[in-house]
Amino acid sequence: MDFELNDELSGLQGVVRRLARDKIKPRAREIDLSGEYPQDIFDEFATAELLGLCIPEEYGGSGAGILGLTLAIEEVTKYSNVLGLMLLLTRLPTGPVMIAGTEEQKRRYLPGIASGETRASFCLSEPGAGSDVAGMTTRALPDPDVEGGYLLSGAKCWISGAMQADWFVVFAKTGDPASRHHSDIGCFLVDADQAGLTRPRIDHKMGVKGIDTADVVFDNVKVGPDQVIGGGFRLIMQSLNAMRPIVAARGIGLAEGALMYATDYVKSRSAFGQTIADFQGIQWEIAKCATEIEAARLLTYRSAWLADQGKFTKEFVPQLSMAKYYASEVAVKASGLAVQLLGAAGYMEEHPTEMYYRDARQLTIVEGTSQVQLGLIGRGVISHHLWWD
Repeated sequence: MDFELNDELSGLQGVVRRLARDKIKPRAREIDLSGEYPQDIFDEFATAELLGLCIPEEYGGSGAGILGLTLAIEEVTKYSNVLGLMLLLTRLPTGPVMIAGTEEQKRRYLPGIASGETRASFCLSEPGAGSDVAGMTTRALPDPDVEGGYLLSGAKCWISGAMQADWFVVFAKTGDPASRHHSDIGCFLVDADQAGLTRPRIDHKMGVKGIDTADVVFDNVKVGPDQVIGGGFRLIMQSLNAMRPIVAARGIGLAEGALMYATDYVKSRSAFGQTIADFQGIQWEIAKCATEIEAARLLTYRSAWLADQGKFTKEFVPQLSMAKYYASEVAVKASGLAVQLLGAAGYMEEHPTEMYYRDARQLTIVEGTSQVQLGLIGRGVISHHLWWD
C-alpha cells in the first residue's frame, strides 16, 4: 500500500497548484461578484492541457484519469468552486461517451473537449424528476423518416454549463413516459445548434456564479442513429458513480481553502491580549476540521483509484458514495467554521469566507444529494456489497 503520488501525478498537482495561486486566487472574488463566465481561466486550462485529464490519449487527452482530474479540481477549488465545476464538466458529459459510446462517437466528441475547442453539458434533471431519475418525462419517439433515429421532446433544468455547451448528453424515455422501467430510458448526443433545441432561461443562483445553470428545451429535435448511445438507466448510474470522487474533490478543495484562510486570519487577529489562534478552544475546532478534511481526502483518493480501475459498478457504490457524501458535508462544516472564526468579518464580502459558505451548499445537492448517497451506502451494506468479514 503506497500513499505517495507517483511522479506524474505529483508533477500535475504542482502545476495546477501554481496556476491556482497565480491565476485563480486573484480572480475568484471578481468571478463571484460579476457572474461572468471566466473565459480567460478556461484558456489557461487549455494552455496547461488540463481539459483532457480524464480523456484517453488516443482521443486527444492526457490519460491522467479520474485521479488526475480529482487532484486538479482539489487545487483549483481551494480558491474557486466555479473553476472546479469548469474542470468537472470535462468529465460529466464525456463519461457516457467513454463508457458506452461507439468508436465513431468517441472520435467525434472527445478530442474537442480535450483541446478546449468544444464544451458539453449533461442533461438529466427535470422540474419533476431530480433525484427521481425514473420520473423523467422527456421523450424520444422513433423518427418515422429515419430508421434508428428519434424525435426528442421535453425540458431539462438546472443544467450546469448549458449556455456554454456545444453539445449535450441527454437522457429520455424511449417508451411510455409513465413507465418506470429502467429499460425504457435512452441516452442521446445532441448538438447545440440542432433545430428545435433552445435554452430559454438562465437560473439565478445563490453561489457557484460564473458558469451558467439553465433550462434546455427540446422540441422534436431530430436525433440520428449515430447520436444514440446504449445503456439506459444503467449508464446513468455508472456515469454518476464514476463522478463521485470528482464532486468530492470540489468538497475537499473548498474545505481546505476555507480552513487555510480562516487559520491565517485568527493567527493575525488580536483579542484579549493574544491572538485568537492562541485560544485552546479555537485550536480544537481547527484540529477537528483538519482531521475531517484528511479523512475526506483518503475516501476521495481511494474512490478515484477505484473509478480508474473501472470499479464504478453497483458493488462499489458504497465506497464511491461515501467519498461524495462525506467530502461535501465536510465542505459545509469547514465553510461554516471559517465564517464563525472570522466573526462579523466572515459575513462580509471583504473576505471570501461568505463565498465559500454559499458555494459549499451546492455540493450536498448536485449529482446525488447527501440523502441519496446515504441511501446508496445503506443499501450497499444491507446487500453486503460493503461488509467486513
